Amino acid sequence: MKTSELLSIINQHVPFASAESWDNVGLLIGDTNQEVNGILTALDCTFDVVDEAIEKNINTIIAHHPLIFKGVKNINEGGYGTIIRRLIQNNIQLIALHTNLDVYQYGVNAMLSKRIGIKNAEILEPQTESYYKVQVFIPEENVVEFKDKMNDQGFASEGDYEYCFFSTKGDGQFKPVDGANPHIGQLNEIETVEEVKVEFMIQNNERAKAEYFINALHPYETPVYDFIPLTKSLNRGLGMIGDLPEQTTLKALASAIKTQLDIPSVRFTGNPNALISKAAVIGGSGIGYEQYAHQKGADVFITGDIKHHDALDAEIDGYHLIDINHYSEYVMRDGLKALLEQWLEGKVDNIEASHLNTDPFNYV
Repeated sequence: MKTSELLSIINQHVPFASAESWDNVGLLIGDTNQEVNGILTALDCTFDVVDEAIEKNINTIIAHHPLIFKGVKNINEGGYGTIIRRLIQNNIQLIALHTNLDVYQYGVNAMLSKRIGIKNAEILEPQTESYYKVQVFIPEENVVEFKDKMNDQGFASEGDYEYCFFSTKGDGQFKPVDGANPHIGQLNEIETVEEVKVEFMIQNNERAKAEYFINALHPYETPVYDFIPLTKSLNRGLGMIGDLPEQTTLKALASAIKTQLDIPSVRFTGNPNALISKAAVIGGSGIGYEQYAHQKGADVFITGDIKHHDALDAEIDGYHLIDINHYSEYVMRDGLKALLEQWLEGKVDNIEASHLNTDPFNYV
């Protein structure tokens, strides 16, 4: 399969547009027309990971952390330039799935919560989407033509469905006065018309276009319509929250997580003997959500990169924290491999997870 098809399939499940605005996801190095002969999943695209792809004759790396992120001013030998040059010299592509994989309902945080053993897990902070419900009042005889033309313009689509309208019949009344040029009725006389209220949904960015076509396609000189702003929760968002298999102490949970994630260091704040039944987790750097997690009923908030003063503030406020460090996100390597095998349905024969340790820290 070509890279363009791979990107399209990934986008269907983990939309690139769902990444944070500051992030850098998608095809960072490569060619959309290139044939994908294999995929290597990795947390970080390091020099050693590139060598691993070369040794395994794999021409596409999908990493969680973007290699090109802070702004590259040159691609010379040394630092990140060495990695980028090696990728290009060996015709290896690099795709980044970062915050869009974080908010995916089966993404990094779901993988972490599953490894930790959290049950009945649900998204901690679901993302919401703003949209409009449109109501247009139109003579019954013009309804079908209006719907057909609005559908032709791409409106009233929901996911894999088109022509998503709802109609309600009723009586419309109006009186044309001097200066009017009515489609139906006489000047200075009250007219009653069998009308239909046509309803459909549009995205926020479609409002101006929808208003233009309603006015252009409606038979009335002065159409009547409403745009009603609404929001809905999506099946994606930040973090996961759920129940532990059984109540345990904070210290025992921290020790168990160290074993479950097979990481060399775990820190925690709070009373070691505090009883924990419900946990929330955000991989990477999730500090700032500890109060929100507590309000949602979590007895402990699990994340990485916790600074001294953040830990002290949490302890003073009575929030329990467990620091699993940033590298704990390595669980995405096997997790993403399994997802890709499911999504691609055999279109790429060789999909492997890198097991190189890219943690920049050494522990004593």
